[in-house]
Amino acid sequence: MKKMNWKSLLQAARYGQSNIPKSSAGEIRSEFQRDYDRLIFSSPFRRLQNKTQVFPLPGSVFVHNRLTHSLEVASVGRSLANKVFSLIEKHLTEDEKVLVREIDTVAATACLAHDLGNPPFGHSGEKAISHFFSQKAGNKLKDTVTEVEYADLVSFEGNANLLRLLTHQFTGRREGGYRLTYASLGTMIKYPFDSITGVAKKKFGYFQSEKATFLEIQSRLEIPCLDEKKGIFARHPLVYLMEAADDICYQVMDLEDAQKLNIQSHDKVKQLFLGFFEHDEEFALNRIHNTLKDVTDPNEQIAFLRAMVIGKLVDVSAQVFADHYEEIMQGDFEGKLLKLIPSGVKEALEACEKVSREEVYRHPTVVKIEISGYNVIGALLQEFYDAVMHPGHDYAEKMLSLMPMQYRAPLDDEYEKARSVVDFISGMTDVYAVDLFKQIKGLEL
Repeated sequence: MKKMNWKSLLQAARYGQSNIPKSSAGEIRSEFQRDYDRLIFSSPFRRLQNKTQVFPLPGSVFVHNRLTHSLEVASVGRSLANKVFSLIEKHLTEDEKVLVREIDTVAATACLAHDLGNPPFGHSGEKAISHFFSQKAGNKLKDTVTEVEYADLVSFEGNANLLRLLTHQFTGRREGGYRLTYASLGTMIKYPFDSITGVAKKKFGYFQSEKATFLEIQSRLEIPCLDEKKGIFARHPLVYLMEAADDICYQVMDLEDAQKLNIQSHDKVKQLFLGFFEHDEEFALNRIHNTLKDVTDPNEQIAFLRAMVIGKLVDVSAQVFADHYEEIMQGDFEGKLLKLIPSGVKEALEACEKVSREEVYRHPTVVKIEISGYNVIGALLQEFYDAVMHPGHDYAEKMLSLMPMQYRAPLDDEYEKARSVVDFISGMTDVYAVDLFKQIKGLEL
């Protein structure tokens, strides 16, 4: 198999734009920095501030929402990429070094975008959309759309929705969507295969409406196809950094939030974080304990330990990438970077995962939000799906008037009609979805 090369992987050409941008002498931003800035100033990114991360949106105690989470993931992704560059620099030619030096911005951009395709209420919202098309009114589409199109609908996937959100030409918008570089888009595709293949893998990277877009991105980046029959491609190497940054942040930050909300005790979270250094050099633990003697505020102690843990995980993850560099560039590497970190650190991370899974994500405050989200999303889908599929009567027209014009293209294809409803609802914030649900159900006038 042909080895992937950085010249193709990091090309600055933009999706949907025929001419290749040329940098001018006075230009202060690279094309990849432009990608990052476009996302920062975009409406979907701003909407993340009112989308739940894990816990209910904050009252007196501020916890993470999707916006703050994404910013932190971008910060960790940038650090990871910088560390990786320092470790793989010896493998690069002088020309490659100039290119690869920018992987920090490309990785940070992908990290910034990684949650943009998620619906309101996170995974609960994803399940509500899937349930509507598998068990409720949307089930009727099973006999009128193709097998893979139906698989898209009954397995709603935020990662696939991200590619659509950033590249689809919605009504009134320009061709190419946000016109990001192929390099940035490729780094966002965590699962480079469709929903049929994704049934076994539980995740997938694109809807059928974006199949041509996906194939164009893979072709332009010269990413090899690993299985022609199933349409499985290799990952862009920087996907591994984006994935690791996300995993590091949510594993660590969710525990910090749980401590702030008294879902987990200060001492328990403190010991979980100290566990990352038990097998480290003795002076590291001594230094940490000396700092904790000076920092007596409980929240600040956890914040200090959290920073130390993230730094540790960045170092070991980057080293795994460097150790497996040739496999990654060949497309032969499988799994996650965090699965191959040294045993002591890995055991500490697994302990955090276990507590989060069993005691944090199952806490009543989290479960209640998930149940509410399930019902709100299900009800909104029912109302707008009926209106899109059966327009013409007064009630349907009133419902359709609530949909922004960008989602109301005249469509004959039932799959595309269903996609338009999902586009509208998946783009809502939690707050807007709840308010709209109350209003159309007559609960709030």
